[in-house]
Amino acid sequence: MVAILGAILSVFIGIGFLCKIFGFSIFKEKPSGLPNGSMGHFPFLGETLAYLRPHKSNSLGFFLQDHCSRYGNVFKSHLFGCPTVVSCDIELNTFILQNEETLFRSSYPKPVHDILGKLSMMLVSGDLHKKLRSVALSFINASKSSPEFLSYVDRFSLSVVHSWRSHSTRIEFFKEAKKLTFYLILKNLLSIEPDDPLAENILEEFLTFMKGFVSLPIYIPGNAYSKAIKARRRILSSLKDAIKKREKVMGNGSNVRGDFLDELLQKDCLNDEEKVSVLLDLLLAGYETTSGLMSLVVYFLAQAPSALQKLREEHQSLRERKKDGEPLNWEDYKKMEFTSHVISEALRCGNLVKFVHRKALMDVQFKEYTIPAGWQVLPVILATHLDPNLHKSPLEFNPWRWTDPATNRKVTPFGGGVRICPGAEIGKLETAFFLHHFVLNFRWKTKEEDGPMSCPYLDFKGGLVLQMEQIN
Repeated sequence: MVAILGAILSVFIGIGFLCKIFGFSIFKEKPSGLPNGSMGHFPFLGETLAYLRPHKSNSLGFFLQDHCSRYGNVFKSHLFGCPTVVSCDIELNTFILQNEETLFRSSYPKPVHDILGKLSMMLVSGDLHKKLRSVALSFINASKSSPEFLSYVDRFSLSVVHSWRSHSTRIEFFKEAKKLTFYLILKNLLSIEPDDPLAENILEEFLTFMKGFVSLPIYIPGNAYSKAIKARRRILSSLKDAIKKREKVMGNGSNVRGDFLDELLQKDCLNDEEKVSVLLDLLLAGYETTSGLMSLVVYFLAQAPSALQKLREEHQSLRERKKDGEPLNWEDYKKMEFTSHVISEALRCGNLVKFVHRKALMDVQFKEYTIPAGWQVLPVILATHLDPNLHKSPLEFNPWRWTDPATNRKVTPFGGGVRICPGAEIGKLETAFFLHHFVLNFRWKTKEEDGPMSCPYLDFKGGLVLQMEQIN
């Protein structure tokens, strides 16, 4: 890895010298009104490696701490090959997210486009984004209160927890959470059961896909990135096959299954490529985001015994009001008040998403700053979540802070504006149902050093190993 980074660095430096020879500079003369900052010492590369250096996800990391202390919460830099304004300011972040498509637009680096596909909801803009998002959102809104879906989430979560009771007091939780959430989303989207060989096959492809998604984005045959590109092709092939089979079944007049694929096939506004892309987006979001949320909650509860006890009491009280074997429902979820506070606090402290990519569509004036047209803008969500001016003792995991409604306006774990995550409520619900069974069946401990990391994606380097004790 060090050798690869060194080679890439040499290429970037070489580009810089060539630019000088031919009389132009990557770092153009700075426009007036820019915030203070540093563009880095290396042509093109700028400060990218330092910005991406892994750190605990419940901390700013050295780069942001250093730059905010030197230049303030808004500063300029050169990241991902672009002149950039970095915002650790909640007002500017909100301004950016709320002005999508008018002043700013989603603008991720090309390797992200290559691996997610040109039709990913994360990447497309304008009317196409509205169309794809609308299709996804309509089904998600129907699913979250569907008795059939909620009953399945409850039963599957319980079966997973019971399987741990029977064979293990030590699990690698991050991996188990990914399996749980992936099988849930696969069932909801395609009616594929966890014991179907196709489910395990698609999961293995997704594991390969995600390793490449968060790897060095250089296509070298046999490396993680190239394997991810190939895994994506195989996933798309499986999804296309599922669509063809379902179309054949529906054409024969067979009963519909009521899943997302049924609804998707009735959307004449989407072509085949768009349908496959929406399926891939929802599989990815349901797998990665929800598993990360579950893992954050479990980690922070292990460090906060008073919060865990309060949470367990809430779920004991809820269980006592239910008949034996009666599944959880939407009304039960709405009564999980402290559970909601725990989930929100884990999102604030753990930070599923460190930052998002945007680009200024025109010169933008915000307070004393000017953001030039074409410049990249990075709203750092993590920074506002850990800002002591916004949150008292921000590094402390304290679910009780959410009894103040004002807290909600200071936390944006799922983004904002027209790109706010459409499946956020589903992820919270699945986490709440899982917690109901987990906290009533187990006590657990974690290793302090196995905390959440921002790489910049969320990761647990040790896999979040839990030492568990059954509750009789």
